Amino acid sequence: MCLGIPGEVLSMEEDAQGLRKGRVSFGGVVREVSLDLVPEARVGDYVVVHVGFAISVIDAEEAQSVFQLLQELEEAAL
Repeated sequence: MCLGIPGEVLSMEEDAQGLRKGRVSFGGVVREVSLDLVPEARVGDYVVVHVGFAISVIDAEEAQSVFQLLQELEEAAL
């Protein structure tokens, strides 16, 4: 089973080898993520990230739906 978490692309850059990476926010926690698998991703887009790699671009509505589900799971665990 694969667990991918949505995050918002805050910034992007390309390193000396031509690899794309970006800073992605996961509900306020910001991490550096590889964007090589999603060449269509732009700043402001939401991407699904698995083990440090963005694996797909999703729309903001779908990302908010996942955030809501994660919040409900967290509340149920308390």
